[in-house]
Amino acid sequence: MRRPALPVAVLTGALVLAGCGSDSGSEGGDGITVSGAYMPQPVSDDMAAGFLTIVNDSGTKDELTSVTSDAGEVTVHETVGGAMEEVARLSVPAHGRLVFKSGGNHLMFDKLKRKPEQGQKVSVELHFAKSDPVAVKMPVKSATYVPKTIPKTGH
Repeated sequence: MRRPALPVAVLTGALVLAGCGSDSGSEGGDGITVSGAYMPQPVSDDMAAGFLTIVNDSGTKDELTSVTSDAGEVTVHETVGGAMEEVARLSVPAHGRLVFKSGGNHLMFDKLKRKPEQGQKVSVELHFAKSDPVAVKMPVKSATYVPKTIPKTGH
């Protein structure tokens, strides 16, 4: 019998999946955590998009009020019915999540000081109405990168 191969394959698969999570996981106080952050390598020299998931494990609703980065200006965009628009804030529900993904809510980087290249990391700081700011290292992935696990739609 060759049964030992199955547990080894399962363990290897689990380790690979654990490695698929972003190394950009960050935690602020007040029950706010960030995971899955990434930036597809921009095709433009001065604009880029960013994606991540904000999880609020607290019993209190919060709001993302702004994002700052030393890479350039960052604005928050919401996509509704295929139309993108800049918003001043987005709700992070109590015991819920706010998902930024391709085709949906996203961070828009403008006036980049330098074009981020695949393999580098871009630092961002998320600011909230109630919670402490959360610093995130956003890895730059290939321009065609698609996360292996699509985050659940939160808001």
